[in-house]
Amino acid sequence: MKKAKMLVIILLLIAAVFLLILAYFFAGRAPSQKNITWGVDFSQMHTEAMGLNWKDAYLAIIKDLGVKNIKLHTQWDFVGGKRNDYFFDDIDWQIKKAEENGVKIIYVVGMKTGRWPECHLPQWAESLEKKEQQDELLKYISQIVNRYKSSKAIYAWQVENEPLFQFGECPWYDVDFLKKEVEFVRSLDPSRQIVLSDTGEYSLWLGAAKIGDIIGTTMYRNTYFHLYDGKGIFMNYYFPPVFYWRKAQIIKKIFGKDVICVELQAEPWASKPFYNVSLKEQEKTMNLEKFKKNIEYAKKTGLSEFYLWGVEWWYWLKTKHNTPDIWNEAKELF
Repeated sequence: MKKAKMLVIILLLIAAVFLLILAYFFAGRAPSQKNITWGVDFSQMHTEAMGLNWKDAYLAIIKDLGVKNIKLHTQWDFVGGKRNDYFFDDIDWQIKKAEENGVKIIYVVGMKTGRWPECHLPQWAESLEKKEQQDELLKYISQIVNRYKSSKAIYAWQVENEPLFQFGECPWYDVDFLKKEVEFVRSLDPSRQIVLSDTGEYSLWLGAAKIGDIIGTTMYRNTYFHLYDGKGIFMNYYFPPVFYWRKAQIIKKIFGKDVICVELQAEPWASKPFYNVSLKEQEKTMNLEKFKKNIEYAKKTGLSEFYLWGVEWWYWLKTKHNTPDIWNEAKELF
């Protein structure tokens, strides 16, 4: 009888702790932020894949939308397509235009820098041993940081994109090497902070907070989850806005570091590249109504800096499909 009572007490205590944790992350409201910084993520490679003139798109983002904060995604295989031969012309142009228009840049460097397949190794590096790949990656990073660290447009460096989240087609995940990368960038440019990003839905960001100076979270509401052989399901995330605020406060109290949203969903997520599916299919995960809801949701998280993921898509809708609704709505933010 005593053992049974003790077991019941233990189970009740566990249940009570679970409910307290649940209440902490899911109950209440985050404080409102009066001054929110809005920016966008931009990828030249992704823009070109959509059949767009990337220079026209980039200038429209700056001059028409009025964007003053851009997280710039570039790919190792694009810049270093030939071994020891780097192509900088296009990035030079982007940085120059940012300088001319007072735009702040978070520059993403590394192997895993966003957009499928997430990791972007040059073909010549695919056959190398892991250690050789890492050595070549550091050489590439040194080329980027040393070339652009004197630019007044560079606001911060982001090392890799969600490097602790095993998503994408990547040859390896190595926390020790990630730490080495971050320290290497710090040694090349000690004047700027380093952003380390992590998934907003599947992480408490503790690992990222141990390594980076600023923690970047993703924020997705409607996605497509691949199961097998082209089959999958659409998923909605129902985390309340305060979920992100509570986690950000943990990071602030333990590590003294800020959390920003480096990837706020503002484009569709489909079973294949969205520009290869119908507009009706795209609207299952993103349309004007969902865009507005995501903006309002973001405002309620208590975070004060957001980079919207999908500006290339807004431009694609506007120029290729004569549907400027989201583009025009986004102007209100900037």
